[in-house]
Amino acid sequence: MTAHSLTWRHALLALAVVAIWGTNFVVIKVALAHLPPLTFAALRFTFAFLPAAFFLKRPPVPWRNLAAYGILIGLGQFGVLYIAINGFISPGLASLVVQTQVFFTIGLSMWLSGERVRLFQIAALGLATVGLGVILIHTDATTTPIGLAMVLFAAMSWSLGNLVQRASPGVSSLSYVVWASLFSIPPLVLLSFAIEGWPAMRDGIARADLMTWTAVLWQSAGNTLFGYVAWGFLLARYPAATVTPWALLVPVFGMGASALLLAEPLPVWKIAAAVLVIGGLAINILGPMIWKPKAVIAAQ
Repeated sequence: MTAHSLTWRHALLALAVVAIWGTNFVVIKVALAHLPPLTFAALRFTFAFLPAAFFLKRPPVPWRNLAAYGILIGLGQFGVLYIAINGFISPGLASLVVQTQVFFTIGLSMWLSGERVRLFQIAALGLATVGLGVILIHTDATTTPIGLAMVLFAAMSWSLGNLVQRASPGVSSLSYVVWASLFSIPPLVLLSFAIEGWPAMRDGIARADLMTWTAVLWQSAGNTLFGYVAWGFLLARYPAATVTPWALLVPVFGMGASALLLAEPLPVWKIAAAVLVIGGLAINILGPMIWKPKAVIAAQ
């Protein structure tokens, strides 16, 4: 498809994906009411791997690549993120701060490739950093400095996972994520035993009700499987510049759902921080379209 705007059906699909990814932070909080964080993460990736692995062929990439991605995303991103949301940071702010993975990805890519940073990227990072500073000076019992640091670590792990996945282009994202989940499970289970302990794991699973198991399955099937399939479907039919800006709505849904469903307060400072961080993300995404190199402009 050559059109640069989504059809209304595809726009609704994009909206559904970002709504799922945003409200997912509320779903995480629901499951954490009964399950220890690392146990929850282990269950999430177990159900992401099974039974889907029986229907999806392993992607033609080295096992070490899948293992690196599985550990970075499973333990580094979601394991740490779940611990953070379990009393160290509010779900709404977590949905906002974790989006800084974009800047970690840019920085790591430039460090590895030697590409020079562009002015709009500096402006984008500056805005987002000011937004994080606003959060830091307003930390309290619900959003602690250590919680902010853990979500930033999760964002960095996400960005490293992105770079690992990009080392194997041309493979199905869904198949890649499903098979990489196999390597997320062992470290999460082992650390859950070591840190949370078997009694807490056993009691958490025993206490889990229908809502908790629905949240676990939603993480695996809705957030991971449906999200990747739908997003990949859109990226296969439209330019990335058309699809990617929709991701700016993820923290909007995250903070909105946390306010509506979890009664998370939205004081002025929190809204200001969101505007700054999302503004930085918007500049980074839209920058290449607005500030094109002169040589490109001259050639058009």
